[in-house]
Amino acid sequence: MTFRPKRLRNLLAGLALAGLGLMAQPTALVAPALAQELPSVADLADRLLPAVVEITVETQQANPNPNVQMPDLPDNSPFKDFFNDFFKNQQQNRQPRTMTSLGSGFIIDASGVIVTNNHVIEGATAIEVRLQDSNVLKAELVGRDPKTDIAVLRVKPTKPLPTVAFGDSDRARIGEWVMAIGNPFGLGGSVSLGIVSARNRDINAGPYDDYIQTDAAINKGNSGGPLFNLKGEVVGINTAIFSPSGGSVGIGFSVPANTAKGVVAQLLKFGETRRGWLGVKIQSVTGDIAESLGLGQPRGALIADVTKPGPADKAGIEAGDVIVEFDGRAVNQMRDLPRIVAETEVGRQVPVKVLRKGKEMSFTVEVGRLEDGEKVAEQSGGGSGTPAVPTTVHTLGMTVVSLTEDLRSKYKIDPALNGAVVTDVAADSVAADKRVEVGDVITEAGEKEVKGAADVQARVDEADKAGKNSILLLVAKAGKASDMRFIAVKLKK
Repeated sequence: MTFRPKRLRNLLAGLALAGLGLMAQPTALVAPALAQELPSVADLADRLLPAVVEITVETQQANPNPNVQMPDLPDNSPFKDFFNDFFKNQQQNRQPRTMTSLGSGFIIDASGVIVTNNHVIEGATAIEVRLQDSNVLKAELVGRDPKTDIAVLRVKPTKPLPTVAFGDSDRARIGEWVMAIGNPFGLGGSVSLGIVSARNRDINAGPYDDYIQTDAAINKGNSGGPLFNLKGEVVGINTAIFSPSGGSVGIGFSVPANTAKGVVAQLLKFGETRRGWLGVKIQSVTGDIAESLGLGQPRGALIADVTKPGPADKAGIEAGDVIVEFDGRAVNQMRDLPRIVAETEVGRQVPVKVLRKGKEMSFTVEVGRLEDGEKVAEQSGGGSGTPAVPTTVHTLGMTVVSLTEDLRSKYKIDPALNGAVVTDVAADSVAADKRVEVGDVITEAGEKEVKGAADVQARVDEADKAGKNSILLLVAKAGKASDMRFIAVKLKK
């Protein structure tokens, strides 16, 4: 920088005044009162590292091209020897190959019980566990749960092993320090520090997504390792990362300890999970649906279908009900319900609160077992009613026809369904906006049963006269009773 004479004189004068001020009133530099040291986790790491293990898994991988065949060449072909050698090598390569992968885990019982991820050991033909003292032990699979990506292993040590314990993950707060220990890229015994950066993350990995998000470095090989709070309690099991590059970019996900505890206990006791089952198909309550049902703010889980027979059906719960509380726990959004029900003991009698046509009602449900209920649900149908009178109406931008046997055959509609079938949808209509399609079957409109097309028009007229902005339709997508859903369609574009 270049100074001009006048500017230089002003600068010197200012320095002189500043010097006089310093001489007259000496001051001391003071550190900011709010400055804090970052926490040291050295002692904590020393204590916890011995309970974290490296897991090596062997799997068999088949040859990707088992059907490649030797071409039929004449004996005097100059290429015959070449192809013979080539396909001889190919035949050898078709034998299953042994592949090795790495992961992490942690010891929860001194007798040799280890928790890890299901995807770490899936398809394993052999599993080995390396302890912090470099001892290697063969492990056997106790049980696994793909829905939460949790598995339990057992080893047989010659002496009691160091352990860690689960903490209360519900008390983990955003911004709280956490520490991850694991085996990233096979390096073993690696410690990383970060914070809880988000809670209740849904990453579409399974029906019970409720992940803790952390910026503690988690990489390939960390899967199955523990996420600790600064008390040394396991608050999560590191299971996934978001990474365009394949390495840590500061977004990792852990299964909450409170989810894992129940699963681990069941795997240890039964070798499998035994989750609660309600016997309903649910969907989210959107703003339009909430308005159609008179709920005010969107909340709860809307029942699109009830499995018959099933716990909800036996208790008197119906399609169209909105579950807002289960066993004393609030259901604020749809994805809360599967998790709460799954955590409930099979056979328990629990109270359930629903909203039905704007009124709160209470039921008592005996919780079934999900693993049994899934078999029942596969065989169940839905719908009831009487044969429809052939009628055609044009409403909400769609053509709706009373369901007949000819239409049932044409659109391959399930035998159990009755109502009105959609035969045409205008491209710019309110029905098209909600993805109503040809072949869909409307079984309810305005929370009332539809026996034919005239019922759909009547319900639309009633909603219009009542000053409503939309009408709620119960639709079997593509005529399948297994895919029932509520759709709130606006009355006007």
